Amino acid sequence: MNKTEFVEAVAKKAKVSKAAAAAVVAAMQAVVTERVKKGDTVQLTGFVTFTVAKRAARNGRNPATGKTIKIAARKVVKVKAGKALKDAV
Repeated sequence: MNKTEFVEAVAKKAKVSKAAAAAVVAAMQAVVTERVKKGDTVQLTGFVTFTVAKRAARNGRNPATGKTIKIAARKVVKVKAGKALKDAV
């Protein structure tokens, strides 16, 4: 399912226009991005939790040349499914 299909499904389920559903989906995406960017955890109980984790610097290998390369430390987003979602699947 892509974003367009998701918006259509939300519009149908909530019985609102596609434009209204698209606005809500865009707002939700913006809020989650904003909060995770600040380092906050966003928890939608029973559905999903977004957190920020630090990935340490490490050595990797360039697959084209086989040479060892240094991969810098960075922050990554972790997504964990909630209990209700896990149980539904």
